[in-house]
Amino acid sequence: MDMAPAAVSSNPRSVEEIFKDFSGRRAGLVRALTSDVDDFCSFCDPDKENLCLYGLPNGSWEVSPPADEVPPELPEPALGINFARDGMQRRDWLSLVAVHSDSWLISVAFFYGARLNANDRKRLFSMISDLPSVFEAFADRKHVRDRSGVDSSGKSRHSSKRGNDGHAKNSRAAAPAAKEYDDDDDEEDEEHTETFCGSCGGLYNANEFWIGCDICERWFHGKCVRITPAKADHIKHYKCPDCSSKKIRQ
Repeated sequence: MDMAPAAVSSNPRSVEEIFKDFSGRRAGLVRALTSDVDDFCSFCDPDKENLCLYGLPNGSWEVSPPADEVPPELPEPALGINFARDGMQRRDWLSLVAVHSDSWLISVAFFYGARLNANDRKRLFSMISDLPSVFEAFADRKHVRDRSGVDSSGKSRHSSKRGNDGHAKNSRAAAPAAKEYDDDDDEEDEEHTETFCGSCGGLYNANEFWIGCDICERWFHGKCVRITPAKADHIKHYKCPDCSSKKIRQ
């Protein structure tokens, strides 16, 4: 994640455009505080000037100084998050950053939505409220990881997908709804209600197809990574777009 000042790369106007911008920024912030948390912490050097955590519309994130413009082009995130990094318990500090991030996301969305009429603003807020907050995603992360059972071979117990004949197929590409332990249906349903898409950040829904990455072990809506159930049947080892691009850069 670059340390350059955050750039505004979109100017959404409709409810759908604003929500897409919100979802992308939110996904980036969730990544910073969960899968990329070690990188995030390393960027928040207390010896540096005031730093802010920005979520970007493309789903990435960056830690950088606040904008120089007065007033800024967009509402600014919490200032000086790096100064508190070593003065608090890590989880408490990350929780505080998560709460401030939620506040910033709402302020940006309603900055863009200021010219919407009352009904559209209400619809926008309803769409936003359907997504788990950054704080909820962060708080649930450890709980989900602790409960995502792994067998002795090191593979996730949800790593095979049932075919129409009821037999498990040998494929890591799978939907989290797949059941390999019939006696544990209730437990698995509860576990996956706390699973979030690594792309859009959306909450798990048993009625949708999901696929898991073999590299980073994150789950994704099939539609978010353009993988259908039929295509998944022919994938032995799935790499999400992020992991695929990392390999290319190397």
